[in-house]
Amino acid sequence: MPLKKNIRQLLFWFLAFTLFVAVYQNLKGVERERQIPYSEFKAKLRDKQITKVSVSQDLIKGELKEGDKSVVFKTIPMSDPKLIEDLEASGVTNFSAEADRSWIATLLLNIGWIVVFIFLWWFLFMRQAQMGGKQAMSFGKSKAKQQDLKKQKVTFKDVAGCDETKEELKDIVDYLKNPKKYQTLGGELPKGVLLYGAPGTGKTLLARAVAGEAGVPFFTASGSEFVEMFVGVGASRVRDLFERAKKSAPAIIFLDELDAVGRSRFAGIGGGHDEREQTLNQMLVELDGFESKEGIILIGATNRPDVLDTALLRPGRFDRRINVPVPDIKGRLEILTVHAKKVKLTVDTDLSVIARHTPGFTGADLANIVNEAAIIAAKKEQKSVDLKDLEEAIEKNIAGPQRKSRIISESEKRVVAYHEAGHTLVAKSLPGCDPVHKVTIIPRGPALGYTLQMPLEDKYLTSRTEIMNRLCVLLGGRAAEEIAIGEITTGAHDDLAKVTNYAQKMVLEFGMSDKIGQLSLKKEDSEVFLGRDIMRQAGYSNETARIVDEEIKRIVTECYVKTKDALNKNRKALDAMAARLIETEVIEAVEIDSIMAANAAA
Repeated sequence: MPLKKNIRQLLFWFLAFTLFVAVYQNLKGVERERQIPYSEFKAKLRDKQITKVSVSQDLIKGELKEGDKSVVFKTIPMSDPKLIEDLEASGVTNFSAEADRSWIATLLLNIGWIVVFIFLWWFLFMRQAQMGGKQAMSFGKSKAKQQDLKKQKVTFKDVAGCDETKEELKDIVDYLKNPKKYQTLGGELPKGVLLYGAPGTGKTLLARAVAGEAGVPFFTASGSEFVEMFVGVGASRVRDLFERAKKSAPAIIFLDELDAVGRSRFAGIGGGHDEREQTLNQMLVELDGFESKEGIILIGATNRPDVLDTALLRPGRFDRRINVPVPDIKGRLEILTVHAKKVKLTVDTDLSVIARHTPGFTGADLANIVNEAAIIAAKKEQKSVDLKDLEEAIEKNIAGPQRKSRIISESEKRVVAYHEAGHTLVAKSLPGCDPVHKVTIIPRGPALGYTLQMPLEDKYLTSRTEIMNRLCVLLGGRAAEEIAIGEITTGAHDDLAKVTNYAQKMVLEFGMSDKIGQLSLKKEDSEVFLGRDIMRQAGYSNETARIVDEEIKRIVTECYVKTKDALNKNRKALDAMAARLIETEVIEAVEIDSIMAANAAA
């Protein structure tokens, strides 16, 4: 579209320049013509100074000689029947007559260029000003787009991995299709549905599926489109959006990233005027105000439901709040099956293996894995995608791309090998740890090496023993460095950050500290607002804070001692695993088991 517009503008300016040159040449030619009396014309004709003559009904034009120069002249003719005889007698061989032009042609030649310039002036200045005025008047119009469901129709068949969520939304679809079935019993159409969940779980896809199933107009907008630098624009756009939807009712309005305009109000000391708050106020009125909005459903999507205003979440505005969870192993398999249809897989590729190896992955993550596997296979010039490509894509998603060009010295390579062997050995020695799938010292992303653990099933509850063992696995790298190398390095900084975070949650949130007891000292995740939270106390005393610090340190120290004890008991296996890593750089699960069996502690 912009290309066509640029070509049209270039063509317009080219024609305007051509017309200007033509008019200029015409005016220039007119200025060179000398007007002489008819008597002078006859005298010069007798003196044989006339070389060229063109005769029309009301004008005679031609050329005459004045020394070495040739001058263009014109004169008004008189009744002269012998003019042709005089021309021949004077030796003028180049004479002709011009046809009589109509008054329309004369008018066009005389004032046509004036009309053209008036048109150009209007097009360049007045029209642009009018367009600017229209744009200014339409500034308060909503930028929401109405989706063409015929071109991009999405149904519930295209959505996988969230069966419970789909069941909740099917009620909305059924009401839009058969409203009388519910109205006879006194049921009313829900005014709002809030979809919340982690990024990438498919909230937008679900909203499109609702519109596709219901077959009603679907207006989509982002929360950030309502807030501008001008006061009142957001509220005006909200009004316009609901008016557009009302004309097409029954209709669905989908507002993505609702937290952009739906955040809690009162964000400053003493109140104040906030454009975002006015937009939210207008949305509250549109959802549940005096005017009826029959047949309009607002579907909002956010991954921050904790920051939304309480007035927005109450029944009557958002009647239903539906969680879109991270898919379980069954849901992951369904999502992988949907996305795998777009690529060519080998016959023996078992997607259930990938589903087991991807706990906590969202639908967007799984789609990215399938796409990355296809890219990896294409780089290898394979004809299809196999299981190894998918596993490589998982590792790339978790740890980043391989950095084979990074050169590591032999001494650092030995440190990394013992570090990763320490993680692996502790994970194999302690009960309740996730199985080790692979360990490598090939740099990937920011890490110099990594140990990949894959749980066998989804877990929703974690015991204190399992968390403590997880801390031991994280501390295994640092402990192995101290035992085998005799020196600690900075390679464990990420492990230590995770260990500290886990220990803090055990004490502050999970009630897993004997000294603190069954208390949750976690601060709320809500935003800090000036004037309300700036003087808020921590929620517990300084003495309690000291005990919390002591408990966190005690837990980490206890796990570190346990980790070193496990490594010392299996020192032979630690050395063998590190040597194998230095040699091959990658050890798979089967080889890890064989090394552990061959070097089992006595």
